[in-house]
Amino acid sequence: MSSKKYLVIVESPAKAETLKKFLGSNYKVVASVGHVRDLPKSELGVDIDNDFEPKYITIRGKGELLAKLRKEVKTADKIYLATDPDREGEAISWHLLYALKPDPKKTFRITFNEITKNAVKRSIKEAREIDMNLVDAQQARRALDRIVGYKISPLLWKKVKKGLSAGRVQSVALRLICDRDEEIAAFIPKEYWTIDAELFTEKGKKFTAKLYGDSKGKLELESGDEAEKIISESKDKGFSVKSVKKGSRSKNPPAPFTTSTMQQEASKLLGFASQKTMRIAQQLYEGINVAGEGTVGLVSYIRTDSVRIADEAYEEAKGYILSTFGEKYIREKKQYKTDSRAQDAHEAIRPTSTLRTPDKIKDSLSRDQYRLYKLIWERFIASQMPAAIYTTLGAEISAGKYIYRTSGSILVFDGYLSVYKKNEEKTDDGAMPEMTEGEALKINDIKADQHFTQPPARYTEAMLIKTLEDIGVGRPSTYAPTITTIQQRNYVTKEQKVFYATELGEIVNDIIKNNFGDVINNEFTADMESALDRVEEGKMEWKEILRNFYPVFAELLKEAEDKVKNVEIKDEETDVVCDQCGRNMVIKYGRYGKFLACPGFPECRNTKPLFEDAGVSCPICGGKVYVKKTKKGRRYYGCENNPECPLILWNKPTGEKCPVCGEPLVVKGNKNPKIVCSNTKCNYTKENKKDKAQ
Repeated sequence: MSSKKYLVIVESPAKAETLKKFLGSNYKVVASVGHVRDLPKSELGVDIDNDFEPKYITIRGKGELLAKLRKEVKTADKIYLATDPDREGEAISWHLLYALKPDPKKTFRITFNEITKNAVKRSIKEAREIDMNLVDAQQARRALDRIVGYKISPLLWKKVKKGLSAGRVQSVALRLICDRDEEIAAFIPKEYWTIDAELFTEKGKKFTAKLYGDSKGKLELESGDEAEKIISESKDKGFSVKSVKKGSRSKNPPAPFTTSTMQQEASKLLGFASQKTMRIAQQLYEGINVAGEGTVGLVSYIRTDSVRIADEAYEEAKGYILSTFGEKYIREKKQYKTDSRAQDAHEAIRPTSTLRTPDKIKDSLSRDQYRLYKLIWERFIASQMPAAIYTTLGAEISAGKYIYRTSGSILVFDGYLSVYKKNEEKTDDGAMPEMTEGEALKINDIKADQHFTQPPARYTEAMLIKTLEDIGVGRPSTYAPTITTIQQRNYVTKEQKVFYATELGEIVNDIIKNNFGDVINNEFTADMESALDRVEEGKMEWKEILRNFYPVFAELLKEAEDKVKNVEIKDEETDVVCDQCGRNMVIKYGRYGKFLACPGFPECRNTKPLFEDAGVSCPICGGKVYVKKTKKGRRYYGCENNPECPLILWNKPTGEKCPVCGEPLVVKGNKNPKIVCSNTKCNYTKENKKDKAQ
């Protein structure tokens, strides 16, 4: 038996190194370094007239690697294809089968959810054939994305510039960001007021109550005068306890991580971009050299949309919790509910061994590896612990006809919070003093505060990933590359951790939305994901997706091509003379929007920044106002006399000053533009006569 030679092919060199530690000397582990075959870059690669037959070619640079693998295959008694346990991994194994042409009778597919000795050896015992349903789901996605990208991109090249791209999922992500930008631009803040009363019980205990309303219900205060009237009446009538309600509430532990929730929490708590999170998680999955153990995979497979965990993982966690925290911290095993749209192909992301605590292996990890591993480990342990329990006390306070409310809670059992305290309060700061119905209260202070409603928040990476997941667009493996792509294309920029659409992004979004809105939108893209899931389940033939999609898409494409001819942007000549060759410079589109370039390119390569005239005078100094760009491509309005003149605005100025506070007035909104003060603390709004006339 020992003379037998077994070949194991994985896609990653790091994964190969880890597997070598688990398998005997008669096993040789080699890496394909990802895909070995793919659609050609130079052409569509999908034969639309031949029932969408894909044309695969060997990836450039892989010829020498494949030759070495073929030699290994010839001398092996058994070949195990051990690429990742998902659609992509199944497709890589299928392509390897085609490229290496091994004997089918001695070639097997193995998968493991975690790279540990037991999991790998078990997978060899459970070796199987290639799952063609998984392969076909990947083929359908690849062909679909190729058709969308290779058919729409030329339109973008004509409309804007070379090098742009479109995609089913990235276009939806871009639209979400552009739509949010429009909402914020159109948002008109509204003034409102709140009233807080600082009161003492008869025993001298201080607490704060907020105005809720009156005997008719909740009150919305729109002015300071209204608030002062209520304060005056409340003081005159005096405060007393109307009712007291005691109770308890529980805070349930969060489910173990999916790919999406891991990316969201790593973004919020660690400040990691989604791409960085996935890169580090991949390292933890493929294997780390741990002191005293050797190389071992520390977490289970990191591309998953399931919150399910294995029985043995629960039992190990239960043992750890019992020995560390005690019996009352053990939670009865109960599987978390996985979203009905999820593929549920793998377990949730968890440590491969609960006993491998973060601090125990800290010295074997880089700082970022340690931080992410600690987050995954704590989240998993917490998910297997009971809820945190609070006692609550709420009271309604009356002051004449007005009702004030107050509430507080005390943590009486920390439960899962003993491990996972992220964004949670574990103190008794919210405790309320004891009080009884009818008790008279003394006023220490009562005051009104002015507020303004806030526009919807811009998307952070975490919010964008959650939204894409909520609307059913994309899958665990697509979130990070989608966000990376729209940034690399300069469709969006990220400043202070939130996304802004650039002018280039707005142009691309408008083209997609106006010409392909029927097939590139939230609902259609989510339906397409469901269709791909049906292919994976063997309930749908993969080419059927393309047969249903392409006729509609082709018709839209034909219409769009006609429109594009009519709106094609040509170089616009300006009166700015090139100071190197004397030609009139033209307007070009670049990575950061418009700029001036000499039409004599490539002989003359002179370029200059282009500042568009906003068509208004500066309300501060009377100079011209220009449309400018930040280094990251965001549009703003600045005075020609900058830096002497301080005018910098994100909305277009009208050229007038606010009669209330003296700050510049600006135009907000596209569909129903309003003239408002640029000072967010001033609520001045002016009638837009142009709008009224229309």
